Amino acid sequence: MERGLELHHIGVRFGGLTALDDVSLRVPPNRVVGVIGPNGAGKTTLFNVICGFVAPETGSLTLDGRPLRPRPHRLTRLGIARTLQGTGLFAGLSVLENVMTGASHTARAGFVPALLGLPASDRDERRLRQHALDLLDGLGIAAHAEAAPTTLPFAVRQRVALARALAARPRLLLLDEPAGGLGTDDIAELAELIRQLPRRDDDPCAVLLVEHHMDLVMAVCDELVVLDFGRVIAAGTPDEVRDDPAVTDAYLGATVEEVTP
Repeated sequence: MERGLELHHIGVRFGGLTALDDVSLRVPPNRVVGVIGPNGAGKTTLFNVICGFVAPETGSLTLDGRPLRPRPHRLTRLGIARTLQGTGLFAGLSVLENVMTGASHTARAGFVPALLGLPASDRDERRLRQHALDLLDGLGIAAHAEAAPTTLPFAVRQRVALARALAARPRLLLLDEPAGGLGTDDIAELAELIRQLPRRDDDPCAVLLVEHHMDLVMAVCDELVVLDFGRVIAAGTPDEVRDDPAVTDAYLGATVEEVTP
């Protein structure tokens, strides 16, 4: 039975600083879950625990009820992909090649066939290339396939980074502040893309979103988790979180403008 990703009573300390304190949350299949909170709330540490960059001192992680001990280099094989703040694209590769790198773990040919240019490697490359082109087309940026990422507007580079993450065909996509540096129109388009990810006919995936832009969070998330000094102070639907007095006072101001999905 698919239960998705679950964090159980996670605790992380850095010296005398408590970064996460008894944090539990769940990302069910085909849902969008957001994590919000001010700077220093523990959002980045939470992300790093899930990605395997930080080992929790207490608590555990499970994937579909089975113990999960994530390692950064094994995430895609577990069906987990992530985007990075600032896109993290390879400047020396084209847009298409960048996206292809996201699916390289699915290549059936090994290192030697690829090195020697043997037929198995050629077949893999054609398959990965077509998959990458389909993703770029679906995100509306196929015209930039041969361009260098550095020549493109930031909003386009963000879509390239998203395409590269989706190339791995993840069951869970981790989005780390994807709206950073985007304007209002670009954020609205990004919101539409995120909303569609769990509903795609091919390779639907759940999303865990860490983000500061509340208009995006309120528009796309099915559930929200609010952190404050490493602790969960509220969890629920966007409407429930919006109406929580502690959240309103601490993070969102006296009034939160409702965003229509």
